Amino acid sequence: MKTLYVIKVGGKVINEEAQMDAFLDDFATLHGMKILVHGGGNMASEVATKLGIEVKMHEGRRITDKKTLEVALMIYAGLLNKKLVAKLHARQCTAIGLTGADMNLITARKRPVREVNYGYVGDVAEINQMGIGSFLQKNCCPVFCALTHDMQGNMLNTNADTIASEIAIAMSGLYNTRLVYCFDKKGVLEDPDQEDSVIPELSLSRYKTMLTEKSIHTGMIPKLDNSFSALVKGVGSVTICHADALKNLNQMSFKGTNLTL
Repeated sequence: MKTLYVIKVGGKVINEEAQMDAFLDDFATLHGMKILVHGGGNMASEVATKLGIEVKMHEGRRITDKKTLEVALMIYAGLLNKKLVAKLHARQCTAIGLTGADMNLITARKRPVREVNYGYVGDVAEINQMGIGSFLQKNCCPVFCALTHDMQGNMLNTNADTIASEIAIAMSGLYNTRLVYCFDKKGVLEDPDQEDSVIPELSLSRYKTMLTEKSIHTGMIPKLDNSFSALVKGVGSVTICHADALKNLNQMSFKGTNLTL
């Protein structure tokens, strides 16, 4: 079975041109089939503020009203997505920029209102495995931004970590999928205040213990929940690392956190 890399990039890497260029250099030279998923929350917040649109968050998650959704469409699907695609082509990596609405690749359900009304935020319902596979078979790299649709004409803001996890799960029936989360930390940290306290291998049981002890940074919890969900549902491997570690992904010198069940 062929290997497929599903790589999500986010954090401060998205906002720093030099870091992004270095990451794309490494991504473009990664051998084999690959999919890129990107966030871009900070950039959307900056533009929203300039336009006089209030940025509303709840426990680190964006509340998306109609105006905020329009900003997300402009930044995620427009400015950022197409910029990444152009940069990949400059590196001889054939790519296509996508939202979940394109070719009906990712459908989602609008998140129900409970304690908080998140607005136009979607939870992934279905991944079009064959549609994504058609690009891979043509040696074309899909580049997904954090937008899906609900089959009723509405775009939905959707967590990029979740999109990456769900794509990796869906494609694991066709390929040996390797999910890699790249951001501005070196991996999962033993001590959130110590940048070098990287846990090389994190098991599900140890993660549960860390949750109980509240010894893990709250911002890492959604990423880790998505990571372990992917492993449980058949993804071959999941890794969390700094963006600049991607070049050493398959080397003995690699530094980051590998997750295990």
